Amino acid sequence: MNEIQLGVIESKFADIIWENEPISSSALVRLCEERLTWKKSTTFTVLRRLCEKGLFKNEKGVVSSLISKQDFYSLQSERFVEETFDGSLPAFIAAFTARKKLTKEEILLLRNMIDEYKEEQ
Repeated sequence: MNEIQLGVIESKFADIIWENEPISSSALVRLCEERLTWKKSTTFTVLRRLCEKGLFKNEKGVVSSLISKQDFYSLQSERFVEETFDGSLPAFIAAFTARKKLTKEEILLLRNMIDEYKEEQ
């Protein structure tokens, strides 16, 4: 996947598609009018841009994703850690927890994720 970057508004638009896909383009226009106060032309312009980026497709008036929301944000997170922390997940976690303390639930969840990863090895 090419490096796809989304602005705040494009992210909101993408979320609408991911939450409702497959969705007819006319239903997408209505949702964007309600949630983003967009005109039809704006919806189709942004949709065309995101289709050109390889994130979505619009075939016969039905819009669906080429990349799932989870895969998209996983790739974005990987790229962020790679570019900002030289690929070091521990360095990212250290920076993250320097200002925000983890809850007991978050710590347990992270431990479980690590344990599951160990089992897969």
